[in-house]
Amino acid sequence: MGIVAGLDSSSAFTRIVVCDADTGAVLRQGYAPHPVEAKATDVDPQAWLLSLGEAAAGGLLEGVQAIGVSAQQHGLVPLDSSGAPVRPAMVGNDKRAQAAAADLVEAFGGRQAWAEAVGSVPQAGLPVSKLRWLARTEPEAARRTSLVLQPHDWLVWQLLGRPARRTTDRGAASATGYWSAGTGSYRPDLVELALGHQAALPEVLGPADAAGTTPEGLLISAGTGETMAAAFGLGLGTGDAVVSLGATGSVMAIHHEALADPSGMITSFADATGMHLPVVHTLNAVRALRGTAEMLGVEDLSELSALAMKSTPGASGLVLLPYLEGERTPHLPHTAGTLTGLRRESMKPEHLARAAFEGMLCSLADALDVLRGRGVAVRRVFLLGQAAELPAVQAGAPAIFAAQVVVPQPADYAALGAARQAAWALGAAQGTLAPHAPPSWRGAAAQVFEAGEELAVGQAVRQQYAATREQIHPGAFNP
Repeated sequence: MGIVAGLDSSSAFTRIVVCDADTGAVLRQGYAPHPVEAKATDVDPQAWLLSLGEAAAGGLLEGVQAIGVSAQQHGLVPLDSSGAPVRPAMVGNDKRAQAAAADLVEAFGGRQAWAEAVGSVPQAGLPVSKLRWLARTEPEAARRTSLVLQPHDWLVWQLLGRPARRTTDRGAASATGYWSAGTGSYRPDLVELALGHQAALPEVLGPADAAGTTPEGLLISAGTGETMAAAFGLGLGTGDAVVSLGATGSVMAIHHEALADPSGMITSFADATGMHLPVVHTLNAVRALRGTAEMLGVEDLSELSALAMKSTPGASGLVLLPYLEGERTPHLPHTAGTLTGLRRESMKPEHLARAAFEGMLCSLADALDVLRGRGVAVRRVFLLGQAAELPAVQAGAPAIFAAQVVVPQPADYAALGAARQAAWALGAAQGTLAPHAPPSWRGAAAQVFEAGEELAVGQAVRQQYAATREQIHPGAFNP
């Protein structure tokens, strides 16, 4: 069918993979960091283009017929009537809009009203919260805002030469706070509630649609957000979930319908294939491990893992609730972490190390149970992040999650997902692929771990954790 490319513009760098459109085999790759100023909370979006050009230097895109774009989610690019930014772009991890988010929740009638309207409750990072912050903090810039894009929308628009038609996709739109994955439509009233007036929004394309073609004949697919692109690059399907181990944690799974969650624990995203991608976030994951390592005076997480492996499941009765400085799942914004089960025989470094790993995994298993409790099938869990390589994680995760655990080989999955989307759009345009049938690319190389005979032991660890959680925070968690 040809050659395609996937471009991933994250918060810190641009990665490009050039792939065979039929098999997904990577033919060549490019990389460039973003300029230093592009790593702040306020960014000139031109910096993303400069990084793209550097990553694509040396003829990297020679022979490419289609490009897919993945980019950081939740960013906001407010433009005036001429298409010029009214201020620097606000990146996805900008936390300035926390008060604005709380203001929006109250103004619209509470968490349940938001969850029913758009499948998510405003958080600081969402574009809808950033618009509220803009209206309250920079009213002149807000007044001039007539078009609102996200980073991937803006990059696609630039690659196509800034046409009159502006586009996005279901995945990125579902992460705005003003588009509903359940209804497949925008809520302009929420944009007006946040910004103070109406603004133009990009057209939402289907998974195999093309955003357009450059004058040189290069097809540009719809593009999507990094989370959705990574899920597509991994080849996730029904029954698959992803547990991401960063400083914070997230659990997401492929599902056939959008989930409205009155508690706000589930954020109802759309994926890049026409399915849905419910996500549950935790505020604490690897940060709890790093804090434990500091307490014990060990140098790194590898040493903490080795120490934990000297203990046994259940950590001699020690239980760590890793709710440091508050937690999102369950909703305990003002709590602190808790360590219980201290007895003379349990007061050893290896038991505390083990309790930290088990506490993190049990917290994420609670997040998985939020999805399972809403009918989401979870038979296989993909474990992502550097901590996924630690023996203490791999030893405990299958039994605690009660699922097969897959640790994929590190790769640029967001860029691969963008390339796969480009191949789909190219095939649909050529008539070789149906709009509902993405190209079948080989899945990610991975290690696979089964619970086996340890399943009962893992569930006993969970019961010990759940009993402690209920004792300390009765009724806080009810999936």
